[in-house]
Amino acid sequence: MRRLMAHPATLDAAVHHLQKRRTERDNLAFCRVLARLAVRSLHHELVLYPKPGLVSRVDNGSHTDMNALTFLRSLFSLRHYFYQIAVAGLEAAPFHRLQTLAISAEQRMLRATGGINTHRGAIFALGMLCAATACCRARRMPLQPQVIRATLLIQWGDALARHSIAGAGEQPHLPSSHGQRVAAQYAVGGAREEGALGFPAVFEVALPQLQATLAQGRDWTCASIDALFALMAQLSDTNVYHRGGAAGASLVRARSAAFLAAGGSARDGWQQQALDCHHAFVALRLSPGGAADLLAAACLLHQVGLLDGERG
Repeated sequence: MRRLMAHPATLDAAVHHLQKRRTERDNLAFCRVLARLAVRSLHHELVLYPKPGLVSRVDNGSHTDMNALTFLRSLFSLRHYFYQIAVAGLEAAPFHRLQTLAISAEQRMLRATGGINTHRGAIFALGMLCAATACCRARRMPLQPQVIRATLLIQWGDALARHSIAGAGEQPHLPSSHGQRVAAQYAVGGAREEGALGFPAVFEVALPQLQATLAQGRDWTCASIDALFALMAQLSDTNVYHRGGAAGASLVRARSAAFLAAGGSARDGWQQQALDCHHAFVALRLSPGGAADLLAAACLLHQVGLLDGERG
């Protein structure tokens, strides 16, 4: 009998199809890992202590309307969002699709917390970074900070800039956040401007400080504390302006810079200095929530870089 053989072109097409399916499956698995890392980063920020003015498992910081359990409920509500926005990033989806996912996530967060804003800034910052990271993955680019940031700006930079301008000129009949109102009142950049610039506070402040402390041999807690204080020393945090005005913001920057100038977590007894700062912020009801969100973003990027190293 004549042996029947598939045409080479047919075999090539079958192999290509299998490879494509395998790549798609691997990319979706990566998005699941990325989503878990995003939630883990937010949980790490929650349990960090002493953390000036912020909610932790130890106390509620400067807040009377939320505690660690509120944040845990919020985290649980966001677990699918980070996967969904990462998948959208794989496809280089337009910004309006990412924005729709973020709005839905915010609504779920508010339902989970009884209307309390725990993670609005994190939904935006970590969501955009998940999308940019997945976009890099789909294009087989290195998952390194400068590549992720460049991808974010190339793919969605124009839309983020328009989003920032729209926030600055919010229509009076539309609802706006505390951050948007404070940014306009004090002429400081809020979360939207931070995003439009490619999150400079994350890539140029928090992440380098986090990695520098780790490189000096100190642990993850020390690295996160140093990164948080570096953010508080430099960030115009609209959460702080909302609660303490310009005077409160100046105090936060000065106390944070003093902590770092004294050696940060490398100094003996740094925990007490950080705790004293915490008590001072609580007394004035100051809460650097914007810095906390961006710390979680830096933690996410660091973990993504470790994944890239394992892949290489």
